[in-house]
Formats: sequence, C-alpha cells, structure tokens
Amino acid sequence: MDSTVLIIAPKNLDAKKAVDLVFWFHGWRNHVDNAAVFYELTKQFIESGRNAVLVMAETARDAPDSYGGKLEKVGDFKALVGDVLKGLKEKGLISQNCTSGHILLGGHSGAYEVMAMIIKNGGMPIDEAMLFDSLYGKTEIFMDWIKADSKHRFIHLFTDHGGTLEESKHMNQLLDQDKISYFQVEEKDLKPEMYSKYPLIYIHSLKQHNDIVNQDNFRLMLENTPFLKPL
Repeated sequence: MDSTVLIIAPKNLDAKKAVDLVFWFHGWRNHVDNAAVFYELTKQFIESGRNAVLVMAETARDAPDSYGGKLEKVGDFKALVGDVLKGLKEKGLISQNCTSGHILLGGHSGAYEVMAMIIKNGGMPIDEAMLFDSLYGKTEIFMDWIKADSKHRFIHLFTDHGGTLEESKHMNQLLDQDKISYFQVEEKDLKPEMYSKYPLIYIHSLKQHNDIVNQDNFRLMLENTPFLKPL
C-alpha cells in the first residue's frame, strides 16, 4: 500500500533521447529510505559515475515479506517506468521526448520475487539482473529469461548462511543441463574486469548476508556493465 519511489539522478545527467534506469529492491523488514542509507546505495551509485538514474521503489515496507505488490501484476512495472519518466521530465532532468533505455534490476535478499515477477509480467525489456544473496526461488523465471536472449546478464552474489546456497547450486545444475556456460568465482579472487567479461556470474562470498551489498559491490557492478555509459 506504500507507493514511495526514491529517484536519484546525477547532476550532469545527459539524457536527450533515452535514459538508462537502474531499479533497486530491498529485502525483508526494510524500507526504501533505510536501504539507501544502510547499504550506501546512493553513495555507490553516484560514485559509479554512470549516465543513468537510480530508482528505489517500495515493496513490502518493514515486513517479513517478499511480495512485490502491484509491481508483480501484468504491466504495472511499465506504468511505473512511465511515472518515473514523467517525474524526470517535470524536474527538467531529461528531455520531453526522452524514452527509457536499458533497464537493470538489482536487489537484496527477498527482492528476488519482485525482480522475477517484473521480468515475467512487467511489460518492459530487462537487460540485467543483479542479485545480492537473493536467489531463494522463482529460478525458472530467471532461467527462461536467460535463455531468451544471450545478451541478458545475470549476476548472483551469494553467501553460505543467507539461505540461497542450495538454490544457487540448483540453478547451476539447470544451466549445466541446458549447456549454458557461466562463470564462478570466489569474491576474494574477483577482479572488476570479470564483470564485463562474463554475462552470467556466480560469486561466492564469505561475508554475512547483510554485509555483501556494501564494500562497493554495487558500484563495481554498475561500473562494469556494458549497458551503462560513463558520465
């Protein structure tokens, strides 16, 4: 029932024809404003220096719930994108003729559900999904999306104790069965250029569930995706 949307745009955003959008969704017992501060999402996004806009849309506010509300319904994500563009135009941040460009989804923990349902029902092409210890289910939706286009990028950073380890292994088995190649690496061995080199990446972290978004992991993903240009 909470329709809060936090929109963060860099001062020198250049969006005349199209604007790239990065959507972030928080996990359980959290809300938009707290997630932005606690995980330093605003800071990491601005420091990435990407010519894009960060959008944080509220889902289940301060609740132990992964449900994405209206964003899980057919076409409602497309309506949200339209509202975001309208707001940016009213603020004079993008041109009146500007449309949406690349759309990336990122999220932590219980965000997997709304991300998957946006991919399935949102009515907009999604180029990249960044999951932070968030693969608890809806794996078949992510698999169908990966198989639909070889340019789709899927990045999953997972831990031993966040509850996603077994589902991560299960998805690896599905990829092996379908002969889809992917890259696995320990976080301590991860190099920034690996993000841009491999479209499907599984990163095993020794950190705790609530610590993996910090340490500039979000910034590094944004800096090395082929879908976002530098300012």
